[in-house]
Amino acid sequence: MIDWNNFLWFALPASACWLTAGSLIYSKKSKLKALSHIIMLAGIAIFSAFIIGFWISSERPPMRTMGETRLWYSFFLALVGYIAFLRWKYAWLLSFSSVVAVVFVMINILKPEIHSKNLMPALQSPWFVPHVVSYILSYAMLGAATIASIIQLRIIGKGKNSDKAIFELTDNLVYVGFGFLVLGMLMGAVWAKEAWGHYWEWDPKETWAFITTLGYLAYIHIRLQHKKHERLALWLLPLSFILLLITWIGVNYLPSAQGSVHVY
Repeated sequence: MIDWNNFLWFALPASACWLTAGSLIYSKKSKLKALSHIIMLAGIAIFSAFIIGFWISSERPPMRTMGETRLWYSFFLALVGYIAFLRWKYAWLLSFSSVVAVVFVMINILKPEIHSKNLMPALQSPWFVPHVVSYILSYAMLGAATIASIIQLRIIGKGKNSDKAIFELTDNLVYVGFGFLVLGMLMGAVWAKEAWGHYWEWDPKETWAFITTLGYLAYIHIRLQHKKHERLALWLLPLSFILLLITWIGVNYLPSAQGSVHVY
């Protein structure tokens, strides 16, 4: 049986694989670069094994607590970073995504939680898994886009012209991530209607989710309609990611949110 007490034995090897792959990818030797792919996939496989085993032993989707959402975020960020690297060939994207994924793994190691098998009635819904997966997948893509925007800002800050390929990467990550973000919000609204009779209540979590969506929508609008405002668009991504972190984590600590059904 795999439970949270076994997390360390999966987390450390997976983290070691991701960090090693993120370092080897810069090697000029083709064999070491090829090895980095194998090691990266090994880390993803090890982490996947824990998630699957934990899901089976918990007898419920491991998506209820903050620690469990961090678990999925680490997994998706490593996966998205690797897939994006395969498409755009930026070594820094793989290494940065790996490092951030490991940071969230370390938080879960240092801040373990109690994970019960029970789910409240509202969570016993077919909307639970797709809603959470859609959101966490969007968070991973938008996190990778934020990394790309910071790299692009550094290039522009040095007086150089922006890299069109990095903008293509950033735009595509935002477009797909925004799609999953909106999809998660829509599924949450339908789920809320079924569970409580209302699509939207404007509680703190919902309000901040809406504000976050507007931030990324502003980036998309500027990129599609006003491409000359590159620096403004790029700065919107770190700002929007801060809003995303407030929505995901920060709202839980607001006094006004303590009665919210979204605090976990």
